[in-house]
Amino acid sequence: MTPEHIRAVSERATCLHTEAEVEAVLDTMAAQISRQLADKNPILLSVMNGAVIVAGKLATRLDFPLQMDYLHATRYRNQTRGSDLEWKHYPETSLEAQVVLIIDDILDEGDTLHAIKEYVQQHGAAEVYTAVLVNKCHDRKLPDMTADFVGLEIEDYYLYGYGMDYKGYLRNAAGIFAVDPADCD
Repeated sequence: MTPEHIRAVSERATCLHTEAEVEAVLDTMAAQISRQLADKNPILLSVMNGAVIVAGKLATRLDFPLQMDYLHATRYRNQTRGSDLEWKHYPETSLEAQVVLIIDDILDEGDTLHAIKEYVQQHGAAEVYTAVLVNKCHDRKLPDMTADFVGLEIEDYYLYGYGMDYKGYLRNAAGIFAVDPADCD
């Protein structure tokens, strides 16, 4: 992967949501989360690497006591297609009897978020909530897999920006972009 190749992919991509639009959505999500969790002393559990941007931007909008931790579980390994879930890092904070908000960049098929939610429940969380910036709209989701807080509903494109990546790149794009189908090898 060369910088030239990544620039070419970016030039062929379509902007679906500008930075201003995504920031407005994050404001809305933060207000919804605040209404539901402000009095619950939650742990925000960020799913690396995708949620690093979303979690950071949401956290600064939440004006109530909370803790933050992270885990790293991935199916994509810098590829455009997912495979088996690989756990790279588990949370260090005890989840026992805690209210946990799992934050991720995208809810696609739901395998990763489902496994993480099960892990959190198995480790004794009192309540588990999920927040995703993007819910991808298609019929391949696990049955009944939804997020409690959703920023945007987006059609079934390969996306990058705001934490979502193209082969490990473009997570830092200021906006949400659909990759040209020719680049989805």
